[in-house]
This record gives sequence, structure tokens and C-alpha cells, in this order.
Amino acid sequence: MTRILLSLAVFVFFALCVYGMWHGWKRRQRKQADLPAFPSTPAALGAPKLTTTGVYIGTTNAGNWQDRIQVGDIGHRAEATLSLVPEGVAIDRAGASPIFIPAGAVRDARTDRGLAGKVMFSEEGLLVVQWENEGHLFDTGFRGDDKDVYDEWVAALSQHPINTEGKA
Repeated sequence: MTRILLSLAVFVFFALCVYGMWHGWKRRQRKQADLPAFPSTPAALGAPKLTTTGVYIGTTNAGNWQDRIQVGDIGHRAEATLSLVPEGVAIDRAGASPIFIPAGAVRDARTDRGLAGKVMFSEEGLLVVQWENEGHLFDTGFRGDDKDVYDEWVAALSQHPINTEGKA
């Protein structure tokens, strides 16, 4: 009888933990409901200048590496292909909607150690693109399969016209 009660107590505790996480996720979605809609991917994209594969880590409010955006499926990590096209940065995620960052919206690119609750051992474990959407700054993180290409990505995203389109 004691084992049954103990098993039931563990199950109830586990269920309360899952409910708490689900409730927190929904509360964050409601809090972020007033964020501007993310740009949609154009119907036709130019030839990629750079492409790499890896994992889309997430998007956060810029400057707050743990404040993950959870509206829609933006908060879901997924295997992805990152492409730098003339129109901007395209993130094609497996099992989730694609994400597109227009060229004129890119404000910065850097390598970082952590984003959206994901922390890497090395200082250059993630490629992070900071971008602006209707006056709101976001950081989007990507963990590439080949981290040796990060310098090339940072340099390309910092060059004209990508980083200066649409700026006054």
C-alpha cells in the first residue's frame, strides 16, 4: 500500500510540474501577443551566398538571452538550414514554419555562448543575428554543424548592403 501511495505521489508531482510548465508557456505567449508579426518569406529568393546546416536555437528579445519568443512556433528548436540570400536571412526549419529576416532588418551579427536557455561550452558556440522588426529588436540564434563558418557569416552580415538597407 505504501508503494502505491508513493508512486501516486510521484505521479501527481510530475503532473503538477508539467502543468506548471504548460501554464508558464501559455502565459508567456499571451504576454508576447502584442509583438509585431514576423516577416513572411518572399515567394522567390535569390541564390544563396552562404548556406549552413545546424539547429535553430530560438529568438529572444535583444539583450535578454533567456527571454525566448514563444508566439506561434517561433520558440520551437528545430534542425534547420540557414541561408544568406540577397533578400535577407532565410531559416528553413524541419517540422516548423520557416523564419525570414529581411536584409534591411539586420542590425548586428556575432558569436555568443548562450541564447534562449541554450548555453554552449565555447564562447563562439552560437551564431546570433540581431534584427529589427517594427521598432522591436530581436536576437535569433543558430548552432551550426560547422562552427568554422561563423566568421564568414559575421563578416557577410556586417557588410553592405545587408546591414544598411532600409537604414536612414
